[in-house]
Amino acid sequence: MSWRLLPVLLCACGGPLVAGSDAGPEAADASVDAGAVDPWADRVVSFTPGPGAGFGQDRFPQVVLGPPHGTGASTGSLDVLSLGFEGEIVLELTDFVAIDGPGVDLLVFENPFVGFIETGVVSVSDDGVDWRAFPCAALVDGGTEGCAGVTPVYADPDLGISGTDPAVAGGDGFDLAQVGLSRARFVRIRDTGTNRFYAAPSGGFDLDAVAVVNGARP
Repeated sequence: MSWRLLPVLLCACGGPLVAGSDAGPEAADASVDAGAVDPWADRVVSFTPGPGAGFGQDRFPQVVLGPPHGTGASTGSLDVLSLGFEGEIVLELTDFVAIDGPGVDLLVFENPFVGFIETGVVSVSDDGVDWRAFPCAALVDGGTEGCAGVTPVYADPDLGISGTDPAVAGGDGFDLAQVGLSRARFVRIRDTGTNRFYAAPSGGFDLDAVAVVNGARP
């Protein structure tokens, strides 16, 4: 995929978008070499594994950085880190932060498949202090609405399937407007503690990747 980075805002799902109604033709045509900019999580700030965690720690932190490697709806990817019972991880977007744009702004990829879903609560922050959590039904009634870890992952760079296009990538989408943020630099994911499987070494939410759909340079 080729990237065209605008001075204000870029939508990775297929084309550039300029924020604001006063952006003229010059802004629409301006572009710079994206260079090292990428839409994936860049750094692990912290990881607190819960009981049942273990799988993927031999490849940590690289296993949760970079693009997702989905295997579709019939089987779960092994390119993951298991968080364990109520385990938690905090990731930072250092070169390309999420911005509230049209529709989905962030995608979170787990490895769910038919009959096997492990949910997680997603929270976002711009400064790492003020956190806004997306409502997750698993915490209330054991449902899945609003949680990560629900939708199968199809994105895979080796197959040429984009990990930043919500129409084809799979994974679970999150809109910053829902939690009242215009920008997010940090993403926190916590196992809900309501999942059925916590046997070591692959218990709880299994994180594959995080992708920015609408974003800009910090």
